[in-house]
Amino acid sequence: MRATARGDLWWKTAVVYCLDVETFMDWNDDGSGDFEGLANRLDHLAELGITCIWLMPFQPSPDQDDGYDITDYFGVDPRLGSLGDVVAFVRAARDRGIRVIMDLVMNHTSDRHPWFTSAKRSRNSPYRDFYVWRDEIPPNPPESVFPGEEDGVWEWHEGTGQYYLHSFYRHQPDLNIANPDVRDEIAKTVGFWLQLGISGFRVDAVPFLIEPPEGVDVGDPHELMRDLRRYLQRRASEAILLGEVNLPYEQQLEYFGAEGDPAELTLQFDFEAMQRFYLALARQDATPLRDTLARRPQLEPEKQWANFVRNHDELTLDKLSDPEREEVFAAFAPEEWMRVYGRGIVRRLPTMLEGDPRRIRMAYSLLFSLPGTPVLFYGEEIGMGENPEQEKRQAVRTPMQWTGGRNGGFSRAAPSRLAASPPGDGFAPEHVNVEAQMHDPESLLSGMRGLIARYRSSPEIGWGRFELLDVGAPEVLAHRITEDHLRFVALHNFAPRPARVTLELGELPEEAVLSDLFAVDADPIDGRGRVEVELGAYGYRWFRVLAPSDRRLT
Repeated sequence: MRATARGDLWWKTAVVYCLDVETFMDWNDDGSGDFEGLANRLDHLAELGITCIWLMPFQPSPDQDDGYDITDYFGVDPRLGSLGDVVAFVRAARDRGIRVIMDLVMNHTSDRHPWFTSAKRSRNSPYRDFYVWRDEIPPNPPESVFPGEEDGVWEWHEGTGQYYLHSFYRHQPDLNIANPDVRDEIAKTVGFWLQLGISGFRVDAVPFLIEPPEGVDVGDPHELMRDLRRYLQRRASEAILLGEVNLPYEQQLEYFGAEGDPAELTLQFDFEAMQRFYLALARQDATPLRDTLARRPQLEPEKQWANFVRNHDELTLDKLSDPEREEVFAAFAPEEWMRVYGRGIVRRLPTMLEGDPRRIRMAYSLLFSLPGTPVLFYGEEIGMGENPEQEKRQAVRTPMQWTGGRNGGFSRAAPSRLAASPPGDGFAPEHVNVEAQMHDPESLLSGMRGLIARYRSSPEIGWGRFELLDVGAPEVLAHRITEDHLRFVALHNFAPRPARVTLELGELPEEAVLSDLFAVDADPIDGRGRVEVELGAYGYRWFRVLAPSDRRLT
């Protein structure tokens, strides 16, 4: 199975874990998480089975947008540590077989970045062209990414008598990627962090990074990504670009690079499947997800989909129709505070599913069994909830809950000094924490360890060819992944009632059996490749098709 390629393409079978240093572990008790605290919690992640940590922004920032408003691309926010602490953490992670990637946020800067402070002093500033300025607002301007918080994307600057572009918040002016000097700064930033041991980047809001504003000619906008990928490969051949591209599948393919063209992104998040997964959950019917996966493009081995249940922003539902979105809202966000920007939800999965362990485990089983690379958001392994007292997207960015004690074991600082507050409901630290679950074989944490271990021992999930199986039951999603002689089969029941279905697996070796990867059972397959399978309410099962000559353990 491409034995020579696996070492280079480590991300094909990786488990990615996204975290914010600020809310993970406070080691010096100042109320903010730090790199020393993160380094001292690496054993938890190693035992969980994580192979790649994705760090949300940790550079110096006024912190008006959770660190995505950066003032220095080459530094570390002093609340979180120093460059030396970053290097020590990366080395400690590597010692445990864990790579580290980081956010690359270069579609905009903070308005306090030295480039912008210089640019707004004078039209003659050497950094003026680092940003996009206009004497008048162009016709038909796009909407802000944050409707209701920003009236538009152009902000008047009285001092120099021009408008500047900000696709996000007004305190985050867009960089001008048409400027070769800006492109050089992007390359310098990438090269700097690669030199310190970083293994790649999650590229923030890629379309906003490379698409030029109206009236600006940059030629082929994708050439920036191709240049960046070539530079990355020269500096560190195993490094990756994981792209946030929330577009339809057909347009996402452009960001991978068309077949035969130079490569762009290594991986992209599958927003289409994620959104219809929630529609399937709401309907208790797998059909919306099945239909989406049926049209999901099959990628070349050097490219990959990244699967996720929840990211660090709002749970966006923008690819659903208005009626479909209302279905999901009605099921999982019935109160106004749970919704944001008219398109998203600010809740975590366990609270949306009312803590039902069957549905929660089924959801994560699906995450790890679909072809692609799974991505977890910190706290998902223990079923953390959100804090509705924190505004909008901040509701899901609460401190990691390590113990049932004060501040959830995150910090010994006074609660008033914490970077964020934990929830106070049934998902509070006294009810949901690592310490209580780590030795409980029935806990969600133990279940997640088991899922990750099985995923890691089934490389065909990351490498193989995906195929949906028709079992005649709309509530059941059944799929097969094959790679060389390896055959993986998974079934997931979206309904609150048991199901009994017939799998038709086609021509197989004589006396082949269907071996359950979470039990000692092995069901015989008849001469026509058929076998009956039972699923509990919201149940799931993973199988491996074994021939009599197969000596693998299950």
